[in-house]
Amino acid sequence: MGASVSDKWLWITIISAVSIVAIPLIVVWAILSISPELRIVATVAIIILWGVVSGYKDWVISKRQESEKLPTPA
Repeated sequence: MGASVSDKWLWITIISAVSIVAIPLIVVWAILSISPELRIVATVAIIILWGVVSGYKDWVISKRQESEKLPTPA
């Protein structure tokens, strides 16, 4: 048991799992604790950023697929 407690990948996994749960809850709590006008701005900003990141991801995937389809010069 002592070896598993000192394993760094175990702690990385635990910290990652806790972060995946805690960070969105903190963000939601922060948004709910600000004024109503700023809540709207924060919500719209999150939606816009989500769209930009999604578009960038799709663009990267399409560029990667294009580069795999191109023939290599002889």
